[in-house]
Amino acid sequence: MRGDTDAGNLLALARDGDGEAFRRLVEPYRRELQLHCYRILGSVHDAEDLLQETLLAAWRGISGYEERASIRTWLYRIATNRCLNALRAGTRRSQDYAAYQSEVPLPEPSHRRAEPSWLQPYPDALLDEIADHTPGPEARYETRESVSLAFLAGLQQLPPRQRAVLVLRDVLGFRAAEVATILDVTENAVTGALKRARSALAHLPDRENVPLPESPRERRIVDDFTRAFQEGDVDAVVAMLTDDAWLTMPPLPLEYQGLDAIRHFLSTVALRGCLRYVLIPTRANGQPAFGCYARDPRTPIMHAHGVIVLTLDGDRISALTRFLDNSLLAAFGLPRSLRS
Repeated sequence: MRGDTDAGNLLALARDGDGEAFRRLVEPYRRELQLHCYRILGSVHDAEDLLQETLLAAWRGISGYEERASIRTWLYRIATNRCLNALRAGTRRSQDYAAYQSEVPLPEPSHRRAEPSWLQPYPDALLDEIADHTPGPEARYETRESVSLAFLAGLQQLPPRQRAVLVLRDVLGFRAAEVATILDVTENAVTGALKRARSALAHLPDRENVPLPESPRERRIVDDFTRAFQEGDVDAVVAMLTDDAWLTMPPLPLEYQGLDAIRHFLSTVALRGCLRYVLIPTRANGQPAFGCYARDPRTPIMHAHGVIVLTLDGDRISALTRFLDNSLLAAFGLPRSLRS
């Protein structure tokens, strides 16, 4: 009861133009709203931009808030529709990202997507800042699954409205009537979009065999991978992979699947010759990750070389995802260069 009273007082003050009261009113939802934007947009950078747009719109519209829904639901309505508008406008893709230029020719990929993937990794440290709102009984995804790279990559293939409906219903546990209000559509439209979205994501791999975060099993895999990759031992890296493992490098539309394709890529590109790296452990999307730094034999300075995320399956690695954008390191609290 006290919390409701406090919120009511803050709301009254915010409506009277008290900026500090507004900040205190929305602060508990700030991080979860950013994660919501990230799920829909697939970009940490864009999610932060849309979060700021959402809060600005809420501040400007607080006097018109009619309390027919909770503050949290009202904020989700603003954030969701801002994200959908951005997707429709095509303004939130990293169109100005410089095309990656490899120092050596890249091997012919096993698969080639029709367009670049602008999916970015999400730092686990940000997840720890999210307040615990228990999802409803219909929720199908725990937090860990709902931020996994496989789930996020699948989401990005859905039409925008289906994407939003799936996140609001299955991840966040909103009722169909609430989602209909958020999106200004009928409940039947929500039900239909959810059915199509679930069907499209039915192929996602089962994550029951994934080691628990920070468990001895996971640490062993991470330590073995770190040692092999830093030593440039292609055979040791490949020995840790599942037979159908994938290697991808967002935003490049090139994908390498299977041991032979990945071995060839590592030996001719990533770990060729005397190239050596230092991996700084971190976590992204509920998965082990690393800031990658390339050694330069001419100087003690090591330069950023993207972020690597491992997808685990039992005691092996089912996917290596190397994000090429060095600006992502800042989101993980990592520098652009290190001194050896």
